Amino acid sequence: MSPLELTLVLFAVGAVGGWLGALLGLGGGFIVVPALTLVLGMNIRLAIGASIVAVIATSSGAAVAYVRDHIANMRIGMFLEMATSTGAVTGAFLGSILVPRVLYVIFAVALGQSAIAVARRKSFEHRPAQPPDPLADSLGLHGSYPDAARGRVVTYRVARTKIGLLLMYVAGTVSGLLGVGSGTLKVPAMDLAMGLPIKVSTATSNFMIGVTAAASAGVYFERGDVNPLISAPVALGVLVGALGGARLLSGIDPRRLRALFAIVVFAVALDMLVKGVT
Repeated sequence: MSPLELTLVLFAVGAVGGWLGALLGLGGGFIVVPALTLVLGMNIRLAIGASIVAVIATSSGAAVAYVRDHIANMRIGMFLEMATSTGAVTGAFLGSILVPRVLYVIFAVALGQSAIAVARRKSFEHRPAQPPDPLADSLGLHGSYPDAARGRVVTYRVARTKIGLLLMYVAGTVSGLLGVGSGTLKVPAMDLAMGLPIKVSTATSNFMIGVTAAASAGVYFERGDVNPLISAPVALGVLVGALGGARLLSGIDPRRLRALFAIVVFAVALDMLVKGVT
């Protein structure tokens, strides 16, 4: 493959990852890392380095649209980012200790559990009322968003913020360790544990992932795991794809969005698990 062909392929991989990442709140890394390693045969550490840069591009492209459309909850994002950023630094240092095969298995397990949890989640309208949360009340984390698919404004209350903080630290650690946007854990944590609608979870995750990735990016740069010839076309493709994916979120039915999330993430989890155990 010539350098020009490789650049175009990397751009295409980034565009697909950015489109799905913005739509599902996963940051694009869940496509970029498997594609670069399983399809193109790149070293997983270089793939993770490129993914870290791409995740920042995803956040830049999608978060602007979600904040403008009042879907992302910025208060929740800034509150939870304290835990995810700390976890991201932890994960970045752990990445230099664990062997690549272990990274594949961890990635697969994280993706698989996320897919199963979101697929089993009941619809927002038929869930029981959320328990009171004094911390969420005092911080004003509750909110609403306009849902074009339903043609109305959806109001929601936030619950279990302390559990959410703990899960976000774990999500940040996975992000720093594997070079993904950690949306594979952030979206289910906000959707299942904290009671946010799937669209708010997706949009808020996109708002957060850039900061989480930036917290660990310096470690990967210093280790030499970021190759500009790989990272630049991937990041550009991710940015273009993220802008397209963000335009579609408001009009998608939440049940279809949840099903798409589960199917795509579970398929990638199987691929990565095979790579890790063979």
